[in-house]
Amino acid sequence: MHIIIKRFNELTTQQLYQIYKARVDVFVVEQNCPYHEIDDYDPTSIHIMGYDNDQLVSYLRVLPPHATFDTASIGRVLSLVRHKHYAQTLLKEGIQVAQTAFHADTITIEAQTYARSLYEKLGFVQTSAPFLEDGIEHIQMQYKNTLQIQNKEDNKTKK
Repeated sequence: MHIIIKRFNELTTQQLYQIYKARVDVFVVEQNCPYHEIDDYDPTSIHIMGYDNDQLVSYLRVLPPHATFDTASIGRVLSLVRHKHYAQTLLKEGIQVAQTAFHADTITIEAQTYARSLYEKLGFVQTSAPFLEDGIEHIQMQYKNTLQIQNKEDNKTKK
């Protein structure tokens, strides 16, 4: 899988079309969940796309702090090809992007409960009780880069 990382204004029209089509196919059609898939968060997000040849096979977006949560966040995680670990590969990249682009030491997600183990494998921890969003059970989870947090604390005590 070839990974492409772009800010919204860097996306080609073809890439934007592929992203929106994939998100609607998965989140609206496949999950039978009518909601406003195209939202106001895309322009401030960093978009991470996984391609196999010229075909989009996986996608997620990384949002800056204060877009949806106080922390940086990752959302719209999807894989169009199952059982190839594409989502896991993109999530690792998303964590790196959040840490680099937004200096995130904590990353928040709202995960569908069936996917909890995917996120736990990467270090996310459940931080809420299950709740319904658009008729689908979700949980809030957070990833904390403890090394980055410790470095910040060390720097505070040195001052």
